[in-house]
Amino acid sequence: MIDKDAIENIARLARLEVGPQEIEELRQQMSKALKYFEQISKIDTTNIKPLITPTEIETYWREDKVEQTTTTEEILENAPDKVGRLFRVPPVV
Repeated sequence: MIDKDAIENIARLARLEVGPQEIEELRQQMSKALKYFEQISKIDTTNIKPLITPTEIETYWREDKVEQTTTTEEILENAPDKVGRLFRVPPVV
């Protein structure tokens, strides 16, 4: 199903280096996976509704309220280093 050129193209797009032995191994594995997808696509699903989730979940809505749970000072108490009301972190280069 999948040829050597397709594997090499996928490897190039993924920026992977693959050797000749790996190419053959990947070709066989991907062909095998695609055969499973072919089997799955043959299943008749015409009278089956699509599911968003595998179980029925009742939507729970709550009112959006702004609540102050912790203060900035409480959060900064745990900071190893701070400047004013900000965390001090090492510079990123």
